[in-house]
Amino acid sequence: MKQNKKIRIFIALLFLAVMNTFGQNNANKKDLKGFALLELYTSEGCSSCPPADELMGKIQSEYKNGSVYVLAYHVDYWDKQGWKDIFSKPEFTQRQYDYATFLGKEPIYTPQLIINGKIDYIASQETSVRNGIKNALAKPAALDLSLDAKQVGNKLSLNYNIDGNFKNSRLLIAVVQKAAKSNVKRGENAHRILSHYQIVHNLLTIDLKSAKGSNTISLPKNFNLQDFEVIGFVQNQNNGVILGAEKAILQ
Repeated sequence: MKQNKKIRIFIALLFLAVMNTFGQNNANKKDLKGFALLELYTSEGCSSCPPADELMGKIQSEYKNGSVYVLAYHVDYWDKQGWKDIFSKPEFTQRQYDYATFLGKEPIYTPQLIINGKIDYIASQETSVRNGIKNALAKPAALDLSLDAKQVGNKLSLNYNIDGNFKNSRLLIAVVQKAAKSNVKRGENAHRILSHYQIVHNLLTIDLKSAKGSNTISLPKNFNLQDFEVIGFVQNQNNGVILGAEKAILQ
């Protein structure tokens, strides 16, 4: 009888320990808030893009203290249509092609918006975009990312820490200019002054070997702490899904 009682007590204690661990794990998952990483593919040579750019500026202003992060990549395939976008880079076009493979959505187009690497939207359709943001924010992040950075000359020294499963993933760091205007003289937007928001200048990809690390990224010549910000995000390299994102604390 005493032996059976000891066994029952042991089983009860074991059950409580398992439930406590399970509860802690669930609590940790619930603590991870939802986020929305908005990746816009745009061009000064595209007449359909200015409304999308303006919408991104509006969203950025509304969520500047929240977990919504806007990145505008200026692609280069419009540059042969009469006007070269001064912010365009071929690597941004390649990134859009990579998403076309991930999402099975070809051909590529502008203005395209991809939220959390999962779903694409016509970036000028405000209702659809806002619904996409709402849906993204309702789902907790898969991991927690923290970043701090310090300017050292023309480079930024970065430290990162990841809490969660980052297997098969990479950390990307974007140096972003918050706003700019361009006087477009030719092409589809000829004689217009265009407003741009959250312009990606540099994008660094870091292969993740450990949860903590450091790296450096080059800065544009006009970089300053007031007009620029740095946004990092972890992306699964097999399917393109964004697992977590955060703004860097700049010094």
